[in-house]
Amino acid sequence: MPDTPVFVSVGSTATAAQEAFVRAVEERLRAEGLVPHTVGRNSFSSESPFRAVTELLDRCAGVVVIALERLHIDHGVEKRGGVQEAALADVKLATPWNQIEAALAYSRGYPLLVLVEDGVRADGLLETGFDWYVQSVRLDPAALATPVFNGVLSSWKAKLKPPMPRAALAPASVAANPGERSVAQLLGELKPAQLWSVLIAAATLVGGAFALGAKLGG
Repeated sequence: MPDTPVFVSVGSTATAAQEAFVRAVEERLRAEGLVPHTVGRNSFSSESPFRAVTELLDRCAGVVVIALERLHIDHGVEKRGGVQEAALADVKLATPWNQIEAALAYSRGYPLLVLVEDGVRADGLLETGFDWYVQSVRLDPAALATPVFNGVLSSWKAKLKPPMPRAALAPASVAANPGERSVAQLLGELKPAQLWSVLIAAATLVGGAFALGAKLGG
């Protein structure tokens, strides 16, 4: 599948090591016949960032997530004031856009290749145990030549699929019986504002379920 566009979810780099690693990933993708696209890096739009992301995703065949350190917490407190309060030290967090873009990609049924910088906290969709493999990597281009990375990349590439033609989006599929469509298809039909509301509601429900479970278990 030559010259296939793929979406790369990565925040703006802060260090020379981060920039060199991202460029190495982009070069590796190009060597595989893939064209990397990132909003604000090599793809630009007059639309809002969220809409620019959704429109670019619709033109791509798969997604690569590169979770780099964005925020560093030297000392902090988690669940401050609660019975489960815990001290934090040397915590590294990635940009929240990694989470947003990964969720949008999954809702479209796109294959995900997730790379997390060593030491970055793997929360949410950066955690292991989902429908994709999460690889922790050091910021060294040589990390892209290991047997593990080569195998994961090959597996992900085999799952790439052509972007859905615009004519096949919404109107016709919306008329279909909702009971016959998958959750990913239903989420993919939502407008950005609607999808954002669903994600917030889902997070609230999950949080409530954990709270109730903790209360009953206690």
